[in-house]
Amino acid sequence: MIAALKALLGRRDEPATPPGEAAPARQLALVIDLNVCVGCHACVTSCKEWNTGGAAGPLFDENAYGADPTGTFFNRVQTYEAGVFPNTETIHFPKSCLHCEDPPCVPVCPTGASYKRKSDGIVLVDYDKCIACKYCAWACPYGAREIDEARQVMTKCTLCVDRIEDATLAPDDRKPACVKACPTGARLFGDVKDPDSDVSRAIRERGGYSLMPEWETRPANQYLPRRVTSEPRE
Repeated sequence: MIAALKALLGRRDEPATPPGEAAPARQLALVIDLNVCVGCHACVTSCKEWNTGGAAGPLFDENAYGADPTGTFFNRVQTYEAGVFPNTETIHFPKSCLHCEDPPCVPVCPTGASYKRKSDGIVLVDYDKCIACKYCAWACPYGAREIDEARQVMTKCTLCVDRIEDATLAPDDRKPACVKACPTGARLFGDVKDPDSDVSRAIRERGGYSLMPEWETRPANQYLPRRVTSEPRE
């Protein structure tokens, strides 16, 4: 099934980094620690607040406080139960654009609106070129892109490029809004290609893993696994 979908999308025929062109020397990304994420949604709300008022906004919302709200979010937290009673656990799983090293959303874009920056590997959308055809959303196996119905452009996590490049902010504040807001330190940010960075050490020491590696997109964002904290109950 996966092979058939890959063939349909034609992703492997046209990589994001053209042949003969060097891949980004840096790759900025998030590392999510599932062991300490408590599902508080502080990352979701801070992301929405910052990007609605920032360079990527405003972000669409309709009937936000009604019975059937809809809206555009760059980051979402999925919560579900795992296991069989009485040995069950609640898992909170934050998910946003993974800034893949070989992003399938880039080659399918007919206008070049979706692109991967050479300087730091961040995948972005040029709103001026986007025609809202949704090809990139169909190509993304992670469901990380959302159409902004009001502006009719495709949106996604930008790793808060307007924050991390803002020289007027203190160095410690030049991080994505979600990282700054997390009360448990479950979100780390840095260069995963730098072996001495905090994110690289966390991946190496904690057994970090990528989401759905069978798609061969080489996600830059990584997850740190949950620890087993108790013995199964009879």
